[in-house]
Amino acid sequence: MAGRIVACPQCGASIEWNPENRFRPFCSERCKMIDLGAWATERYRVPVAESDESEELPTADPDYRPN
Repeated sequence: MAGRIVACPQCGASIEWNPENRFRPFCSERCKMIDLGAWATERYRVPVAESDESEELPTADPDYRPN
């Protein structure tokens, strides 16, 4: 039974998705290492929304004393 055919996320080559492909989802160790290097050098980044100063958390009241 043949596995599903997917595209390598690095180079786009068609590969079979199966347990015997030790580099999946990549087609080769080379593509896997290129992707790892991109993460290591921060070429890939998760976007973060900048917070507005008015949305800051309130600070604790220094005069507050619990009962």
